[in-house]
Amino acid sequence: MYNIQKRIGLISINSESRKTLLYIVIAFAFSAGMRLIWIYQFADFAPFHFHNQLMINTNDGYYWAEGARDLLAGSGTNPSAKEFFDRFHQPNDLSSTATAAAQITALFAKLLPFSLETIMLYLPVFLSSLIVIPIILIAKGLKNLEMGLIAALLASIAWSYYNRTMAGYYDTDMLNVVLPMFLLWSVILAIDTNKNIYLLITAIDILMYRWWYPQSYALEFAFFGFILFYTLVFDRKNAFNYKLLAIMMFAMMNANGFVRFGVVLIVYYLFTQKKFDKYIYYILGLSLVAFFLTGGFTPIWLQLKGYVFRESVSTADKGLGLHFFSVLQTVREAGKIPFETFANRISGHPVTFVIAVIGYIYLLYKKRIMLFSLPLVGLGFMAYVGGLRFTIYAVPVLALGIAYLITELARQMPTQKLRYITMTALTLAILYPNYEHIQAYKVPTVFNAEEVKVLDRLKSIAGREDYVISWWDYGYPIRYYADVKTLVDGGKHSGSVNFPVSYILTHSQQEAAKMARLDVEYTEKTFDFVKKHKKEIKDKKITVFSNIEQMTKDYGFDDTNKFLKALENSDLKLPKKTRDIYFYLPFRMLDIYPTVVLFSNIDLMTGKKGKPPFFYMSRNFRDLGAQIQLGQNIYLDKRTLQLTFGGKTIPIHRFVQTQYTQEGKLRKSEEMVNLASDINVIYMASYGTFLVLDDRTYNSLYIQLMVLENYDPKLFEPVILTPYAKVYRLKI
Repeated sequence: MYNIQKRIGLISINSESRKTLLYIVIAFAFSAGMRLIWIYQFADFAPFHFHNQLMINTNDGYYWAEGARDLLAGSGTNPSAKEFFDRFHQPNDLSSTATAAAQITALFAKLLPFSLETIMLYLPVFLSSLIVIPIILIAKGLKNLEMGLIAALLASIAWSYYNRTMAGYYDTDMLNVVLPMFLLWSVILAIDTNKNIYLLITAIDILMYRWWYPQSYALEFAFFGFILFYTLVFDRKNAFNYKLLAIMMFAMMNANGFVRFGVVLIVYYLFTQKKFDKYIYYILGLSLVAFFLTGGFTPIWLQLKGYVFRESVSTADKGLGLHFFSVLQTVREAGKIPFETFANRISGHPVTFVIAVIGYIYLLYKKRIMLFSLPLVGLGFMAYVGGLRFTIYAVPVLALGIAYLITELARQMPTQKLRYITMTALTLAILYPNYEHIQAYKVPTVFNAEEVKVLDRLKSIAGREDYVISWWDYGYPIRYYADVKTLVDGGKHSGSVNFPVSYILTHSQQEAAKMARLDVEYTEKTFDFVKKHKKEIKDKKITVFSNIEQMTKDYGFDDTNKFLKALENSDLKLPKKTRDIYFYLPFRMLDIYPTVVLFSNIDLMTGKKGKPPFFYMSRNFRDLGAQIQLGQNIYLDKRTLQLTFGGKTIPIHRFVQTQYTQEGKLRKSEEMVNLASDINVIYMASYGTFLVLDDRTYNSLYIQLMVLENYDPKLFEPVILTPYAKVYRLKI
């Protein structure tokens, strides 16, 4: 009889395991399939293809791509670490070879018969779809596999999760929710079963999460806090919980990953030996001390300071006390969002979101163990103050909430057939708005093929030590395609580094040329200085100031405004030239020109923002015969070339029309109208675009070199000129 019961039990276990595996396969295939829709939509759209492959659609992806490219370049010869760096890096090139995303990408590209570009395109499809596994495993632990399947289907394609993990969205978000969901699963199993193996799984998950996404400190700490709260309130006498807290704290130290892994293995061994049980509280205390001594809380505070307590202007602590414009004020991800957007991004629709919240509250009431999911929900709800990027963390947990309601409602049906019909119908209902979003979400690639061709040509012209100046939005793809250095990029874009680049792009050619040479040479000089005095800087015995502040001091000024004024002086002595400098000026930058201006349109000594230069762009104009309507209540008289703003007539300084020939050469005509006016009109016929600019903007480097191709031959040399992007070389 015992053997029969044992066999029946094994059959039951295997049956449940097969069902779990089946649900995982179904959900994974569904998730991956939905992500292939974007690839299908643009499969034959040539402007989005380069090297016979559809390009990626996120700027940051090119950061990891650069590192993977460099790793692959050095993988065939097995060089030593120093030889590798010397051969496949340039000093200070900021390549991401040490990051997990770059390393995993390079590994896949090495093992699989696909190009690096193909791996970059498809990797988000498969890695992000792994989210279905912890969701279904959590549901299995709660004895409700159908809830897991429904939640996995919804979470895998919910707006925000899909947007940040779709095909081509090659970024760390591929695993940024997957890994904490595995952490939630291991914590739930650890608390529920008190099995030692889950101590190790939890710690290893934290190590992997930190390796993959170094900014994971805050979420890991939140999990720790909730486990501590749960233990003190509900399970104070359970020694196992203190083991879990201790091993988590050791895994969370701000130390080298291999060191933390070694400590975790030692602690795990101690916890598996009963003779060490009497030392649990001492080990926990030691873990807390180690966490704080290694600076474990510092990154958490920096994240809170950056996203929650942010200011529009940052101020230096010492020196001249310069004020810089904060980049977070211009990043949509870090701004507040309306409720409808918030709800749509988490659950696909406001109604679905409300039901999901109700279901989640009910799930917490029925399954107290799900309290450990609150850190993820809390981080997701931070979107109201921290920006829309955080919504993805709430997606899988609230998906479990609405799935729980669906399965509970289905249980009330009188027959099995009605239960399946109810679950199927309600599941399709919550999936449909998300599917509609996927069909409509036709995001473009970062650059089009013509823009990339310019960078590909530049790669054969510029040296790897040379710098290319452009706005930070384009920094990573410039480095990937042209294999050069940049001053700013998607990670290096604080107010202090953005100021000189903004100044260069938005000021006169004379001022821009000098600032470009200064900023490049000071950037390299600062890199070398930091390496030489690394210990003194770490101990705060030496302060490294921004380039602009150091320039001010080196040229004998105590007021940066006076130094900037001196750039107009033709006899200002510049640093010795150590490398070439190129300017990459894409047409697309017109759309963000007003944002670029913000970073240098500020009094660095006081923080007072200057009067914004006049810039108006119109692409939806209408020809009314005698007039052209540029916008609401804005008209241009064809005969007199006068502008009318809200009924007020304004004369213009000049009218310029540009047009490209069939050979791609720019032709322009200029008519001087009223020398006393400060307003200029440019009609870019080939682009179908009108620009209305004041003299300050008209004379800026970007407008003169990119829009008009008016360059000072003493300062600049054209290298590549196309309607999509233009490249110039600095001659001084």
